[in-house]
Amino acid sequence: MSIRAEHPDVPSEGRWADTDVSRETTGDGWPVQEIPAPDPDAQRSALMDSVPDMDEETPLAAQLALDARRRIDLSGRRFPRPQQTRIITVANQKGGVGKTTTTVNVAAGLARAGLKVLVIDNDPQGNASTALGIDHRAGTPSIYEVLVDDAPLATAVQACPDVEGLWGVPATIDLSGAEIELVSLVSRETRLRKALDIYLRDRVERGEEPIDYVFVDCPPSLGLLTVNAFVTGREVLIPIQCEYYALEGLSQLLKTIELIKAHLNPELVVSTILLTMYDGRTNLAQQVATEVRTHFPDQTLRTTVPRSVRISEAPSHGQTVMTYDPGSTGALAYLEAARELAEHAVQRADLQ
Repeated sequence: MSIRAEHPDVPSEGRWADTDVSRETTGDGWPVQEIPAPDPDAQRSALMDSVPDMDEETPLAAQLALDARRRIDLSGRRFPRPQQTRIITVANQKGGVGKTTTTVNVAAGLARAGLKVLVIDNDPQGNASTALGIDHRAGTPSIYEVLVDDAPLATAVQACPDVEGLWGVPATIDLSGAEIELVSLVSRETRLRKALDIYLRDRVERGEEPIDYVFVDCPPSLGLLTVNAFVTGREVLIPIQCEYYALEGLSQLLKTIELIKAHLNPELVVSTILLTMYDGRTNLAQQVATEVRTHFPDQTLRTTVPRSVRISEAPSHGQTVMTYDPGSTGALAYLEAARELAEHAVQRADLQ
């Protein structure tokens, strides 16, 4: 496709030397010059060249340059659609590592890039529901009714108001007692998986677009709610905080995953590790990042998510940082992580 620009003025000699005047003329008989449509990749490359090189000795300037490059590179991009629905459980038994924040922002990043994404809030705290802006007051159909009362998952799915293509299943206060109630129920470990399988199948049968990604947010524990999430997922995403004791409890989490693989879900793999709350100004953060990448070279994303006031503020407004401040450092980092997950995680985990 090309854009035609008409030139009413008399052309100088040789102006249209390469133009076939016999075929390309205006109504007045003057030739029309074919101007190639802009090449998005070439435009991005030219803009990239205009960004100053990053100076590692001045962290602020380096971050500004990195943000500028990410903003240019990610602008208007569509992420690749997986061949089948990817179901990802986001887990870490250590609290305060950015687990829920990672869940909602990676999900929103994928949805903003044109994919269909469902987030299941399986944490009684309901923080993912808050960040997604969906109703999770007492009495609202939620994941509790799905797990305990065998309600269809479709009855609890809500569209997120700020991001097209993003849906959520809320967690209400009722979920805080679900661990005890699930103990006596039949198939207590597989209830979420069965409900999700039915929902995904029915969605296709109704002729709706299939869901590309499902994210299950877990509580910071290894109880039946987390076990249900592990049995449901095919992949595990582990956010790790770039601070002291970052790997504390990770060995127990990995042992639990191995037990789930052995007895309940042989397809489960740790496909992705994301470093969060990264502060490149400190030696500690750099040491933690190096240690994690040494132990998990194939799973750890190149992208790191920095500490960000905007990321922390967004949930109080019922939003993800993707809509609260899409140009902020935190939003760009999560969008980059979402793209990396979409483009490379399947190959790294050997899931294809």
